[in-house]
Amino acid sequence: MTKSIRIMLAIAAWYDYEIWQIDVKTAFLNGSVKKEIYMDQPEGFTVVGEEQKVCHLQRSLYGLKQASQSWNIRFDEVIQGYDFIKNDFDRCVYKMVSGSSVVFLVLYVDDILLIANDIKMLTDTKAWLFTQLSMKDLGMFWEAHWTAVKTILKYLRRTKDVFFVYGGGELIMEGFSDVSFRSDNDDVKSQSGFVFKFNGGVVA
Repeated sequence: MTKSIRIMLAIAAWYDYEIWQIDVKTAFLNGSVKKEIYMDQPEGFTVVGEEQKVCHLQRSLYGLKQASQSWNIRFDEVIQGYDFIKNDFDRCVYKMVSGSSVVFLVLYVDDILLIANDIKMLTDTKAWLFTQLSMKDLGMFWEAHWTAVKTILKYLRRTKDVFFVYGGGELIMEGFSDVSFRSDNDDVKSQSGFVFKFNGGVVA
C-alpha cells in the first residue's frame, strides 16, 4: 500500500497535481455486521439488574476480526456510487475521469489521499464524501503544524546531502536487483535485494 502512495505522489509531483488529505472519523464503525455477534456489556455501561445479559452487535466495532474488511466493503460501495473506478492491481486506489479532469483517491485504513488536476472536481468530490461519511478535513494548518514544519526544516538542513527526489527525471519506472550466491559466512545463505524508482524517487 505504501508503494502505491509513493507512486501516486511521484505522479502528482511530475504533473503538479493538487494533493488533499481527509481523515474518516471512527471509520470501522461504518461497517455492517453480517454474522450474529454477541458481547459482554461494556464496562461502565452495564444495566443495573441485568448484568447477566449480553449485547447484540448491530454495527461493526473496533477490535472485531472482520472490522477492517467491513469498513472497506462499506467504503467501496460509497465511492463507486460516485463513479470512481477501482484499480485492478491495488484495491485501495480509485480513479474518476471527466474529460481532461482526473481525480485519484487512495484509501489507507481511515486516511484518504485525494490527488487531482482540477480544483473544482476535487472540491466537489470532497464535499460529496462529507455527505456520505463523518470526516475531518486535514487541509487546514494550525500552530502545531507550523512547529512540526520547523522541525522538518531543521532536519532537512542537517541532512541536505542525503537525497530522496521526485521529479528528477522522466515519468518512468526503473528496477534494479542484485544477488550473491552463499555470501554470508555465518549461515552460508545467498542474499538478494532490489530497488524500484519512479519519477526519480525510490518507491520500493
